[in-house]
Amino acid sequence: MIELAEHVGFKLDGTSEINANPKDLRDHPVWNLPPTLREGDKDRAKYLAIGESDRMTLKFIKPATSESKN
Repeated sequence: MIELAEHVGFKLDGTSEINANPKDLRDHPVWNLPPTLREGDKDRAKYLAIGESDRMTLKFIKPATSESKN
């Protein structure tokens, strides 16, 4: 994700683990986790115990160019 954003001209300005979920080991489809619980009651307790998916929080800035300063 970072490489793609930097490739199109953005600069990574910061990261945060505020939305991280260490219980999500990513060994299942994300839509099985809450709030979706796509499989209904199948493994419901397991997915509720994990909680929502592990997420990344990234802040990018778009550096000013000489064209945007006009």
